[in-house]
Amino acid sequence: MKSLFKIALVLGIVISVSSCRDKSKPNYQYMPNMYESVAYETYSESKAFNSPNAIAENGKEGQLPPAGTIKRGYTPYEQPNTPEALAAIKAANPASPLEGTKVDMDKAKELFDIYCAICHGTAGDGKGKLVKQEKFLGVPNYKERDINKASVFHVITYGLNSMGSHGNQLSANERWLVAEYVLKLKNE
Repeated sequence: MKSLFKIALVLGIVISVSSCRDKSKPNYQYMPNMYESVAYETYSESKAFNSPNAIAENGKEGQLPPAGTIKRGYTPYEQPNTPEALAAIKAANPASPLEGTKVDMDKAKELFDIYCAICHGTAGDGKGKLVKQEKFLGVPNYKERDINKASVFHVITYGLNSMGSHGNQLSANERWLVAEYVLKLKNE
């Protein structure tokens, strides 16, 4: 009888403990952040790096690079994007950093064909595919222009008139290669 009473008591305790458990809400959460993480809406604003003592006006000082730094592989270009700067470059005709080294004209032609020939044509005559389809008009012929390597580099970097900037697509070295190839087309 005692053993039957013990079995009934243990069974009663087990039933009462298991019946009080709510399966949708566990009783103990040892690391609640792992069970119930904070959900963020895609592309919504975040409070990350927003401190009241932020130096930057947007309050995201942790996302700004330190002052005076440049990104790896980037070569700063000191000339401003103004017509006066372009005129000064044409007049001064500064030397290309590629002068004195062997210029890979095959690579220059490849870059020109990818980025420039669609408008300027493969011969530099201003009769590219988009001009023939009348998407852009007034694309200049290189033979008729007063250009030098530095002015071509400047225009590739910042763009001019309808031509957009290619400073993000081409590195400084690649822009100088394209400038070399443009002058080759001009002199042919």
